[in-house]
Amino acid sequence: MSVMRFTGANGREAMRQVRAALGDDALILANRHTEAGVEILAQADQAAPPRRAPAAAPVPDRSIPSPAAPAGEGDAFQAMSAQLLKEMQDMRALLSRARAAPSPPDDCRQRLARWLAEAGFGEAIAEELLAGLPEELEAADDESRQAWLVRQLAARLAVLDDEQALLERGGILALVGPTGVGKTTTTAKLAARYVMRHGPGQVALVTTDGFRIGAHEQLRIYAELLDIPMHALDAEQPLDALLSRLADKRFVIIDTVGMSQRDRGIIAQVARLRGGPVRLALLLNAASQPETLEEVITNYRQAAHASGASLDDCVISKHDEAGRTGPLLDALMRHGLRLLFVAHGQRVPEDLMVADAADLVHQALATRRATPAPVPAASSGARGLLGEGRRVSVILDELRRRLTGFTALEAAWALSALPPSLQGERLDALLDRAHDAAAGMLWMPRARVRGHDWSSPDLLLDDRGGWAAMPLLQHRQPAGQVARFDWAERTLGAAVHLLPTLPDGEVREWLAARDGAWVAQARATQRVAHAGERRSLRDLVALATPQGGPLRRSKGREVRVRLARLSLRDGDRSPTPLCAWFGELEDRESGRRLGRRYWLAPERLGDDALSLLLGQLDAEALPRLTRRALRRLEETHPSATPELRLSIAAGLATVAGQLERSEAQWAMDLRAGLLGLLGGRRRRNAEALLEALLYLGMARDAIRQLGAAGREGLG
Repeated sequence: MSVMRFTGANGREAMRQVRAALGDDALILANRHTEAGVEILAQADQAAPPRRAPAAAPVPDRSIPSPAAPAGEGDAFQAMSAQLLKEMQDMRALLSRARAAPSPPDDCRQRLARWLAEAGFGEAIAEELLAGLPEELEAADDESRQAWLVRQLAARLAVLDDEQALLERGGILALVGPTGVGKTTTTAKLAARYVMRHGPGQVALVTTDGFRIGAHEQLRIYAELLDIPMHALDAEQPLDALLSRLADKRFVIIDTVGMSQRDRGIIAQVARLRGGPVRLALLLNAASQPETLEEVITNYRQAAHASGASLDDCVISKHDEAGRTGPLLDALMRHGLRLLFVAHGQRVPEDLMVADAADLVHQALATRRATPAPVPAASSGARGLLGEGRRVSVILDELRRRLTGFTALEAAWALSALPPSLQGERLDALLDRAHDAAAGMLWMPRARVRGHDWSSPDLLLDDRGGWAAMPLLQHRQPAGQVARFDWAERTLGAAVHLLPTLPDGEVREWLAARDGAWVAQARATQRVAHAGERRSLRDLVALATPQGGPLRRSKGREVRVRLARLSLRDGDRSPTPLCAWFGELEDRESGRRLGRRYWLAPERLGDDALSLLLGQLDAEALPRLTRRALRRLEETHPSATPELRLSIAAGLATVAGQLERSEAQWAMDLRAGLLGLLGGRRRRNAEALLEALLYLGMARDAIRQLGAAGREGLG
């Protein structure tokens, strides 16, 4: 189905044309403001034939015009958007080869969708969230379901991270917005917060409001109470006329004249503030109707863009007067506005707080209505590029926050776009920065993977026992086991070693001298001393003491590991007496035996060896996942050097394996979000997660490519 372009005087009119032509299930690819109004690129859902669009009557243009687009811009924008979306669809089809799980009952999905609608969240945000619904929630209670909903919504609400950093950075902050939203009071509250921390000597107030009777006097009273200067900017006076008088002030707050979002004069107002490094913040009345909020955000941001400025921050006012805040949060999420503060009363400075995403979402869900009020249609469907971009952004942010080394893995992915002649040097610099600390090392076999010309990279362990996402290539390390261990200890601080084989006597002495912790995998035929004779580990299983049966995951299923251990102290004359560990693996559902594993560790570790050997068991799947990732990367990144491809493939395998094995709440959310990118319902397994991570990286690249084109005049 080809991509179609629709142009209307405003977003609502353009969407009406889309629905008339393609139906309610149309796929929105992209939208933008043009000189003629609003342009939308859309495509019919493959399951529904398009309808012929009736002729649209002209609609008066009440929107604020954007700068004129260069000739040919529309065609280039349409072609690029269509091409990128097709590439993303092809990627999803290519990578989505893992067998989808049967769709579960819709009770949980329908319940959460109803909660979101009753709270005032629109279809776009709801579709994004429910596309990544964890299968674990099907059997969960309502409290767990709501907790998941809060986490997902809060992750999409950008808020101020550090108020102190914002105030200390200072600069010039201009509050803009319609009349009556509380700009003057909010200006005073912000000034008071600064004075409380840094005193009155470095802050000043400026007002451009010469229209309202007494506007100057109200702000002047606040300024006198705070003992700070206030300056009035005349109607035609540019801001730079005041800059020299404000040079000694670290923080200047501008209270601008209130203007209706439909007033074309707001372009001139914003342009007037460009006399210096002014940051804009939009004041939004929490008690406004959803349609009004949508119009205010759209038109003010469009005015800022037309003036060559950016408007990415906002402040909520009159939060205490709002009966329902879901529509407001929905608008902030869709437009990507960062929320700095929330004002909830008239007291200065008490009634101003730093925005807390989770608290605001809790409050929004607590004010659900049985009969939801209408929410304005999103300017871009969740299934389009903007919705995809929001989902990709949320997942990437959480991966960076939760997984050690993921930022470095992203940087390695980015290197694959460079010419091969530059990749080696850049990778050297990246790996030097990426590997600076580790609590331990998971050493892989020092041999080539069967049938391939590469060896599995080693993994760094963080202080929580997790695997760092950026692996350590074997050929970049010193030769010899003692030299490697010594290098890891001196360079990274690694004190724990998970080994693929039993270390020889020299290495064990080195480890014993440093009181190092280690666990080594062993073969069934490994002979050890016990009760005065040397016997194979296989022969000693019957003598071991059972230690429980923890659950692990392997190849998408739960595996019970029935553990037992046997002290070898009586027969071992080495400086470090050993303990043998035995693991019987069985399928949890069928009870079928899947195999047996053997480990050796210093006896002094006791039960502390348990978590180490289980982590080593989990890592058995990594070479297989790395092979799979390499095959995909050879198809998608043929110009990447073999060394760079191996680094990325092993890193993606590590992330996929860690997400599958973790039972933490954050891992459940990430699994659901990633698998939701592939579409449909998919079982929890490392292979599907790996495919989703590959799609995540390529989708991010495609969306950034479209964003770069937009900045260059193509969108």
